[in-house]
Amino acid sequence: MNGRPADIPPHKLISALRGYDLLPAIVFLPTRRKCDESASEVAADRSQRSDPEKFEKRKLLFDSFSEMHPEVLKHKHVKILVHHGVASHHAGHIPAWKLLVEKMMSAGLLNAIFATSTVAAGVDFPARTVVVSNADTRGNEGWRPLSANELQQMTGRAGRRGKDNVGFVVLAPGQFQNPRKIAELLKSPPDPLESKFKATYTTLLNLLDAFGGFGPIRDIAQKSYAFQKTGHRIERLRQKNQEIKDRLTDSARPLRLSFDDIRGFERLVSTRERLQHRLPETRAELRMEWLRQNVLPGRIVTQGRSGKRYFMVISAFGDSVSAMRDDGSGRTFSLARVNRIFENTYRLNENAVERAFMETLEGKNPPLEEPKPAIARGNLDSAEVITASLERFTKVEAAAEFLWLSVKEAAEFEENRKDIERLVGRIWSPFENRARVLDRFDFIDFAAERVTDDGRWLADLRIDRPLLIGEALRRGVFDDISPAACSGLVASIAADAERSFGELNPTMELLDAGNAFFDVLHRVGDVEWEYGIEPTEDINYSAAAAAEFWARGRAWDELAARTKAEEGDLFRLLSRTGEALMQIAELREANPAAASIAREAADAVLRDPIR
Repeated sequence: MNGRPADIPPHKLISALRGYDLLPAIVFLPTRRKCDESASEVAADRSQRSDPEKFEKRKLLFDSFSEMHPEVLKHKHVKILVHHGVASHHAGHIPAWKLLVEKMMSAGLLNAIFATSTVAAGVDFPARTVVVSNADTRGNEGWRPLSANELQQMTGRAGRRGKDNVGFVVLAPGQFQNPRKIAELLKSPPDPLESKFKATYTTLLNLLDAFGGFGPIRDIAQKSYAFQKTGHRIERLRQKNQEIKDRLTDSARPLRLSFDDIRGFERLVSTRERLQHRLPETRAELRMEWLRQNVLPGRIVTQGRSGKRYFMVISAFGDSVSAMRDDGSGRTFSLARVNRIFENTYRLNENAVERAFMETLEGKNPPLEEPKPAIARGNLDSAEVITASLERFTKVEAAAEFLWLSVKEAAEFEENRKDIERLVGRIWSPFENRARVLDRFDFIDFAAERVTDDGRWLADLRIDRPLLIGEALRRGVFDDISPAACSGLVASIAADAERSFGELNPTMELLDAGNAFFDVLHRVGDVEWEYGIEPTEDINYSAAAAAEFWARGRAWDELAARTKAEEGDLFRLLSRTGEALMQIAELREANPAAASIAREAADAVLRDPIR
C-alpha cells in the first residue's frame, strides 16, 4: 500500500457532482482508453437520472447532424451519447464525432464529457465544472507533469458565460493526484512562449529563392522569436563594440592613429604573450577547439579521470555532450571531460552502435592524436620579431603611452567580436548545414547562393521530409506504381513513426516500391549525417499498408476493423496522406508521371469520411 487514495469510480463522481449542482462537467482524464471506459461506466449505471426533454433534443440534433455526416451513425458510442447524455472526447475519435459532441455540450444537452488534456487547447465548450483527476499527463514521449499553460487552459473551461456567476474546479482523488502541485501550477505565471520557427529545407529554399542570397536569411533567422535571446545578446555586444570603437577612435585622432592601428597593436601584444609564455589557458583553449572539431555524433569517446568507459556520442552542442554508454544508458557531460576521441564515425542505429563499441575494444577504431602546443625556440624567435615591430609602432612617446593604455579595451573588442561570430554561427549553422545537403543533391548552388530549377519545385512541396520525397521523385520511384501503392509510400512518412496502424500486410507492389524508397532514404540519411543533421530513418509500414488498403476502395468499417486502430488516428493519417498527395499532384510540369498518379491517389484517399 502506498497510502494514496484510490480513483473515484466515474459514476460515483458524476452522482456526487449532480448532488452539489455542479453539472455539466468536463472531466479530464490522462488516457483515451480511460475516457471511453468512464463514459461507458456512467451510461451503464442505472441510478443516473434521465431527462426525457434533453433526450428528445439530443435525438433531434443527432438525426439532423447525421444527415450531413453519416459516418457518425455507426459510432460505438451513439447510444451512450444520445440516451445517457455523456460522451468521450479525444483524438482517437473521428472529427465529425467530436464536432457532434461539442455541439451537444454547447447546447447544454450533456451532463459530462470525459476528455484528455489536449482537448482544452483546441475547443471552446465551457462547462459549469472542470474536474482534474491527475497532476500528470501522457504525451508522445510518455508520462510527464502538467504544465502551467495546460492546467490553466483546462481550468479556464469552468464557468459558462451568461449562465454561471462562477466556475468550479474539482480535484478528484486518485493515486496520481497531487493537490499541492496543482495549487502551485494555478498560481504560476504562464509558461514562456516557444517559437516554432525552424531551419527546414522548405523554409531555406523559399527564403533563398525570394531574397537571392544567404545574407538576408541570416538576418531573418537572427531576428526571429526562436533566437530572440541570442539576437539580443548579439545586439548588446555590437553596441558595446561600437562604443569602444567610437571612444578609442576619438582619442586616437590627435595622435594620427586609426582604430585599425589600435587593433593591430593589440594583436601583436597578445600574439607575443602567447608565444613567450604559452599560458595554461592557451593550452586549454587549443584543446577545447580540438574537442569541438572532433567530438561528433557517431564517434566513440571516453570521459572522466579514469577514461575507461566508452561512450557513443549522440549529439554535441556548445560545451555539452549527450552520449550513450555501451549498456544502452544515456549520459550527459561537459565537453571538457572528454579524454580520448576515436577515429571512426558510425551511424546511430542498433547494429552500428554495437559494432562501434566492439571495434573500439578490439583496437580497430584507433584514437585520434591530440595536438600538443609547440614551445620551441622558433616561437621565442617569432616573439623577438614581434617585439621589434612593437618598438617601431611606438616610436612616438605619446602614441606609445596611448596604445599601451588601449590594449585592454582593444582586447575586449576582439573578444566581443569572436563572441558575435560564435553566436551568429549558432543561429546560422542549422540553415547552413541544410543548405550544404541541398547543394549535394543539386537543389541549390551553395557557392552561387541560388536555388536550382529542381529546387524551385521542391520548395513547393510543403510536406514532411520534402527532401526525401523530392529525391524519390527525381529517381522515378513514383513514376510507375499504382495510386494505391503511391498512397502507401506517402503514408509511410506522413504517419507518426511510433504509432501502429495494425497488422495489415502490404502488397508485393508496395514492398518493391518501399525497397526503392528505402534506398533513397539511406542516401539522404548518409548525406544528412555527414553535415551533422540527425536523419529520420523510420518508415511506418503499418501506416503504408493501411493507406494502401483504403486507397484500393475498401470500406471505412472494414479498414477500422482490420487495422484495429482508433478511427481518429486513421482519419488523421489519411488526411495528412491526402494533403501530401495533392502537393505532389501539383508538380505537373516538373514530374508529370508522378503528379498524375498522385492525383488519382489523392482522389482515392480523400473520400468520405475523409474530407
